[in-house]
Amino acid sequence: MNMTTNHTTPLTADVVIIGAGPVGLGLAIELGQRGIRCILTERHTQTQPIPRGQNLTQRTMEHMHFWGAEKEIREARTIPPAYGIGGLTAYGTLLGKYAYDWLQRELVKPFYFTANERLPQYETEKVLRQRVAMLPCVQTFYGWDADSPVQDADGVTLTLTERATQQQRSVRASYAVGCDGSRSKIREQSGITQTLTDHDRLMVLLVFKSQELHELLSCYPGKSFYNVLHPELEGYWKFFGRVDLGNTWFFHAPVPLGTTADNFDFKAYVQQAVGAEFEIELQHIGFWDLRFALADSYRAGRVFIAGDAAHSHPPYGGYGVNSGLEDARNLGWKLAAVLQGWGGPDLLDSYDAERRPVFASTINDFIAHAIETDKEFLAEFDPVRDQASFEKAWAQRSQGAAGEVHAFEPNYEGSPVVWQNDGAPHFCSAKGSHQFKARTGHHLSPMTLSSGKNVFDALGAQFTLLAFDATPQEIQIFLDAAANEGMTLTCVHEKTSAYTARYEAKWILVRPDQFIAWAGQDEGLTLDQAQQLIRLVKGQV
Repeated sequence: MNMTTNHTTPLTADVVIIGAGPVGLGLAIELGQRGIRCILTERHTQTQPIPRGQNLTQRTMEHMHFWGAEKEIREARTIPPAYGIGGLTAYGTLLGKYAYDWLQRELVKPFYFTANERLPQYETEKVLRQRVAMLPCVQTFYGWDADSPVQDADGVTLTLTERATQQQRSVRASYAVGCDGSRSKIREQSGITQTLTDHDRLMVLLVFKSQELHELLSCYPGKSFYNVLHPELEGYWKFFGRVDLGNTWFFHAPVPLGTTADNFDFKAYVQQAVGAEFEIELQHIGFWDLRFALADSYRAGRVFIAGDAAHSHPPYGGYGVNSGLEDARNLGWKLAAVLQGWGGPDLLDSYDAERRPVFASTINDFIAHAIETDKEFLAEFDPVRDQASFEKAWAQRSQGAAGEVHAFEPNYEGSPVVWQNDGAPHFCSAKGSHQFKARTGHHLSPMTLSSGKNVFDALGAQFTLLAFDATPQEIQIFLDAAANEGMTLTCVHEKTSAYTARYEAKWILVRPDQFIAWAGQDEGLTLDQAQQLIRLVKGQV
């Protein structure tokens, strides 16, 4: 895009997105596909070649499917599909006696429409940039900073600055979204505060080349990432990962406070973690503080934040990029609904009400909990001191890996825009369980319809009603209620009750992000009841 002319003319859009990492790109695609005019700004002209955010879950690949990028993401994979993308946890050293499979994502595969994937974040960004370029509603400004948001009753004005020339443009939009990372200027300039939890740990990120390490780890075929537990680290990991198959690696681990690129033997540190000497060619040495950060709000008027701007944490367990992409999906359809006129005034507040508690739970119930659990295990069990007790406990940890994966199931049971039937208290949380049963506030599980296609391929762009063994008159009530509220409702009607047994529901109202807004067993609703339901789920509380 040639930005050298007409710099005094204000730019206008429905939404301006600051930051074109995976989250900003995903949000631009979600909005652009819905016909929302977006301006996407990014300070870097090119993607940054640091291998982070590599584990893309089944749920994230559902986003890629609906964003029209799944095929391209899989083709961009840097590790051949035949090799595998699994991981393992080892004790002491990577080549030591004790290891078990880790992050067994295949165990939850039946509950999602797509399989998981693994590739460096910069490769994901390249694919998403290409997808954004296909959307005429999205205007991109690569190499431009955006800051100084000024709000009024009708919109937000920001200043864009081209980094190469220092030329400036003014941009005006109805809403702005900061996807500009953990040091977000948009968050700070909008007055959104954070709660920080500092673990007083300095972490190093190394990127290195080593063909010898690939040969050493041939004893673990199909594994692409590895974490090493050691008593001296008190629950923190030494974490390896393949960037490609055979040569390039990354390594995260705690280092002493005050460590610099020049005063520490990183090669020896990596070799100690592996348990063998081998050739290493260091390519990148970076540092970061091990801390959790959670914004105290995800919204300040017409400004929203998403991804690392809203929440950040150590790269443990692959939660970061996946959580950020879920932010984009959640916020995107809600912004579109409001801008298109069918979303109610409370819909945008539900973004914070749903996503912030889920990430607080991710921090407390999974990442911090895992560090503390590992710390307690390492303090209690030692194969040198008591080999039998250690091996028994190690075997129990190995069996428990599957259970922990199943427990991570983000849900919006406590959302103000889902309809609970039982009157009991409910809460948004990352803790849950994977079930085929349709549960309000939970992700819809896949199913093959009588047509032979999956239910995910039958879902509409707005809300979808799944109706099993229902009469045309019953269905028409829902269609009329949605029409009265200005909302397009797609109906998927299966004439037998066979599907009711799988989902344990006759009626399922599915949101645009594939979460269930309501599930019912009864014979249907009156028009007034259906209209009340529609109003609630679209934010007209």
